[in-house]
Amino acid sequence: MNILLNAINKNTKLTLSALTLAMALPASAATLTKDNGAAVGDNQNSITAGERGSVLLEDVQLIQKLQRFARERIPERVVHARGTGAHGVFVASKSLDDLTMAAPFTEAGKETDVFVRFSSVIHSKGSPETLRDPRGFAIKFYTDQGNWDLVGLNLPVFFIRDAIKFPDMIHSLKPSPVDNIQDPNRVFDFFSHEPGSTHMLTWVYSDYGTPASLRKMDGWGVHSYKMINKSGDVKYVKFHWVSKQGIENLNAKEVAEVQGQDFQHLTRDLYSEVNKGNFPEWDLYIKTLDPSQLDDFDYNPLDATKMWLGVKEVKAGTLTLNRMPTNFFQSTEQVAMAPSNIIAGIEPSEDKLLQGRVFSYADTQMYRLGANHQQLPINRAKVEVVNYNQDGAMNYGNTQSNVNYQPSQENVAENPIARRSQTQLQGYVQQAAIKKQQNFAQAGVLYRGFSKQERTNLINNLAGDLVKIKDSNVKHKMLSHFYKADSEYGTRLTKAVNGDIKIVKQLAANL
Repeated sequence: MNILLNAINKNTKLTLSALTLAMALPASAATLTKDNGAAVGDNQNSITAGERGSVLLEDVQLIQKLQRFARERIPERVVHARGTGAHGVFVASKSLDDLTMAAPFTEAGKETDVFVRFSSVIHSKGSPETLRDPRGFAIKFYTDQGNWDLVGLNLPVFFIRDAIKFPDMIHSLKPSPVDNIQDPNRVFDFFSHEPGSTHMLTWVYSDYGTPASLRKMDGWGVHSYKMINKSGDVKYVKFHWVSKQGIENLNAKEVAEVQGQDFQHLTRDLYSEVNKGNFPEWDLYIKTLDPSQLDDFDYNPLDATKMWLGVKEVKAGTLTLNRMPTNFFQSTEQVAMAPSNIIAGIEPSEDKLLQGRVFSYADTQMYRLGANHQQLPINRAKVEVVNYNQDGAMNYGNTQSNVNYQPSQENVAENPIARRSQTQLQGYVQQAAIKKQQNFAQAGVLYRGFSKQERTNLINNLAGDLVKIKDSNVKHKMLSHFYKADSEYGTRLTKAVNGDIKIVKQLAANL
C-alpha cells in the first residue's frame, strides 16, 4: 500500500491493472528488487516495442539479470561447459540470391570454412556425456563478409520464450546453492510455472536427450531469423541441419551400459571417426515465411518453443567436418560463439529469447575471454578487421595511425548494404507475454509421432524424475501439462508416478 500511496501523493497515474496488483500484494510480501534496491515491476516479460517489436535496451532488469548470470562462473562457461569441436567446410548447393545476400549462399558450390562446437547445456565441464541434456550445435562461418555464428541445438525448440527467464531456468536446472545437488523438485517447481516448456521437456525426456553420437544427430537453429536480399526484401527463416549419418539415440538401458564403459563416448567417437577419414556430413535445410504470413498460424512463429509445422524445407548446402583441432583449449575452449556475430543479409528476428541471446552471449564471451577475444586465432575473421576499438587486455592488434575515431579524413566509411532492414512497428512499449501461446499442442503432436517403444521410453524417463517430486501440487500441475498435450501421454505418466488422474484432469481443464 505504501507504493500506492506514494504514487497518489505524487499525482502519478496508475493503470487499473497496476492498482489491482498493488492492492493484491500481501502485507508481509517481500519486494523483488534490482541490485540497486529498486523494485522490479515485471520479472516475467521483457520490454518490447509493441507486440512484435524488438526487445529494448532500456529493460534494466533483463540486462542486469543476464549480465550477472553470465558472471557466476570463472572461467568455465555457465552453460555449454563441456564441448567438442571440429573444423570443416560448408558448400552451398545453389544460389540463394533471391533470399539473401549473405556470403555463404551467393553461388552454387561456394565453400566457407567453419568451426563447429557440440556441447552439453546444463552439466559441467567434467560431466559424463551420457547424462540427459540438450546438445549445443553451434557453427562459426568464416565468410568473406566476416564471421557468422549460427548457435543452435540438436533439438528444434527451447524451454522458454523470453530471455528474462533464462537465468531462472538455468538456476533451477543447476545444483542447489545449499547442498550442490541437482534436484528434480527444483526443476519441476520452476517448469510447473512455465507451461510453454512442455514441448521441449517432451523432446529432452525422450531418447533424443541421450544421443549415441554427435555425428548421428540433427542440428536446429531453434530461433527464427531474417534473411534480406539486395533489393531489401525480408523473409523469416529457420535452419535445420539434417545428419547424413542418420539419427541414433540411447535408451535408458543403453545409457547405463555406455556410461559403465566410456563416459566420454561422444567426444571419443567424433575424434576417432574424423581422424580415420570418416568425415560426417549434414545437409542444411531452410524454411521461409513472408512477414505477412506471421498471423497465419494458431501460434506465434517467432516463439522459440514452437516448430514451423507444415512449412516446406529447401536444401541450401552441405556441412562436412574434416579436421580435428590440434589443441583442445586453444580451439574448442576458446571459441566464442554468439548470435550477435552476424553478416549482411542475416538479422535476428523479434523472437524475445533470441533478442536476449544477442546481448547475453557476446557479453558472456567478453567476460570469460576478455575484450579482445575475437583476436584469438579460432575467433579471428578471415577478412580484414577495421575498427577503432583499442587497448584492453591481450590486445595484439597493429594500430599505427594517429586516427582512432570515425568519421575522419581517413577513407574508412560505413557500407550501406550492412544497414538493418526496416521493420514496421505499431502499438505501445510494453511488458507482456506473447499472444497465441499454444503451450501444449506441439508437444502432443510430437508424442503421437513417436513409435510405441519411443513413447514407453519417454514415459519411463520422465516418470523417473517426476516420481521424486515431493510437493503434490507441483507434481499434479506438471502432469496436467502433459495431459493437456495428449490425454494418453498424461494418463500414462500419472499412473507411472501414482498421481490422481481426477486432479490432473481438473487442472488440465483450466489450462
